[in-house]
Amino acid sequence: MTWLTASQALAALGVQPQTLYANVSRGRIQAKPDPKDPRRSLYKSEDVKRLAGRKAGRRTVASVAAEAIGWGDPVLPSSISTIADGRLWYRGMDAAALSATATLEQVAALLWDAGQIDLVYHARNADEAALAPEQPLEAVLLLLARRAGVDLPAYGRSRAVLAREAAGLFNDVTSAMLGPGAREGAAVHERLARVWNAPQAEDIIRRALVMLADHELNASTFAARVAASTGAPLAASLLAGLATLTGPLHGGAYLGAWSLVRAAEATSAGFAVRELLAQGRSIPAFGHQLYPAGDLRAVTLLSQFTPGKVYQEIRESVEMLTGEQPNVDFAVTALADAFGLPPSAPFILFALARCIGWIAHILEQQSDGQLIRPRARYTGPALPLP
Repeated sequence: MTWLTASQALAALGVQPQTLYANVSRGRIQAKPDPKDPRRSLYKSEDVKRLAGRKAGRRTVASVAAEAIGWGDPVLPSSISTIADGRLWYRGMDAAALSATATLEQVAALLWDAGQIDLVYHARNADEAALAPEQPLEAVLLLLARRAGVDLPAYGRSRAVLAREAAGLFNDVTSAMLGPGAREGAAVHERLARVWNAPQAEDIIRRALVMLADHELNASTFAARVAASTGAPLAASLLAGLATLTGPLHGGAYLGAWSLVRAAEATSAGFAVRELLAQGRSIPAFGHQLYPAGDLRAVTLLSQFTPGKVYQEIRESVEMLTGEQPNVDFAVTALADAFGLPPSAPFILFALARCIGWIAHILEQQSDGQLIRPRARYTGPALPLP
C-alpha cells in the first residue's frame, strides 16, 4: 500500500484542497497522519488514482454501480444514520454524545421512529436464574430460523404493527443470547452486566451498545434490507443480518484483535506488529475507511477506561509504525479484557446492539416497498451470437 502527500494527491486529482478534504470526509479517499509529521496527512494512492480515473473520463452506469459496492457513493436513501465529518449521527443526533447518557432502548425508540415501544425486558418467570447459554450465537440463529418459518411476512402490514412485533422479537433474541432474566424491568446493559458477573462494567456496556446500534449501510444492514425488500418476516431479515455479521471482515473482526494480542503476549507488541507488516498484512482492528482521522466510536469508548498493558503497547506500536488509529473492534475487545468479560462478549455486544439498527432499516425498507434487485455484470464464457 502506497501513500501520497497532499501536494502529490492534489496534482494527481487536479483539484483544490477543499475538494480533497471533502473526498476524505465522505470516505472516498483514505487518509492517515504522516508518521514523520502528525500535523500532516498522507492519502491512499489507490483511492486517489481511482478518483483521478473518474475525472479523466465519463463513467459508465456499470462502473458507477461497481464502484458503489466497495465503499463508494451512497446507493440507498435512508434517514436513520450517516457518517459525516468524522462523526456518526443517529437521525441527526451525535451518537457519541448520546452514549454519555442514553440506553440502547432509548436509541431504539429514536431509530425506529415508531412512537412508544416497550423494549424493557419482562421475565416470564421471576424465579429463573440469569444463566448465559453455552452457545449464544447458535441459540439466536436457531430462534430466528424457527421464527422465519412460521411468522407472517412483513409485506402489507403497518409500521406500527411491525414495530410492536419487532420489540417482542428483540426481547426473544436477547433472552436466547443471554439466557432467562431474573430482574423485571432490566435494560439490556443491566442484564449483560449481571450475566457476565461484571457490575463494574454496566456503564461502559451501555455506552458500547449505544455506539454500536447502527452504522449506515454496512454489510449486515444491507443484507437485512435486501431480505426485508422481499417482504420476508422480520425474523428472516434479522437472520440475514446476523448471518452476515458473523464474517471475520465484519462482526468477527474482534478475533483478529484477539490473535494480535496473543502474538504480542508471546513475543512483544512491536514484534507482533512488525511481523504482520513484513508479511504485507493489515493490522486487525486499526484504521477505518469512513474515519480517516480516527474512529470516534473507539475514541469515545477508550476514554472511559484504561486498557490492559498489552493493548496499550499494541496501540502505541501500530500508531508509531503505520500512523493508523484503533477502530471500534479494538476498543470493544480491549473493553472485554479490561473488565474480565467472556471471550464472546465483543460479538454479543455487537450483535445485540446492531439488531436495533437492523430493525430500523427493515422498517424503513418496508415503508419504501421497493424490491432491491441489482443486476450482475457478466464475466463468464462468451455467449453465442443470435
